[in-house]
Amino acid sequence: MFFNRNPLAGTTQLRREMGELFDNMAWPFGGLRAFPALNLWEEGEALFAEAELPGMGMEDVEVLVNGDELTIKGQRKAAEAKEQSFHRQERVIGNFSRTVTLPFDVDAEKVQATLKDGVLRITLPKAASARPRKIEVKTS
Repeated sequence: MFFNRNPLAGTTQLRREMGELFDNMAWPFGGLRAFPALNLWEEGEALFAEAELPGMGMEDVEVLVNGDELTIKGQRKAAEAKEQSFHRQERVIGNFSRTVTLPFDVDAEKVQATLKDGVLRITLPKAASARPRKIEVKTS
């Protein structure tokens, strides 16, 4: 009889399959993924965020920054159609709110946001307290 020396050998595949199962569930908006999809990265003295908001205008979106939290709120409206019969509906309709914790405080007064081609781009400059400071070394 063969005994597997690693009792956790099958857990990687099980975890991957369970992840795929949850990603493909139709609850509540075509899966368990957060909306909107968001990329967040640091470059130099700022963070940058991009969120996918297809079909939305700036009048439909609100960007809030408080300390180390970024919140994107909005409303996606349903297309106006008098007679429609959906065969599949996966796009989120209605109000949404997504809050992410940033790795450091940002200067809320200098945050900029633009929406172009369905992509919201946010520039979040580091707060002075989050920037590295050069400390003068004195001799005694």
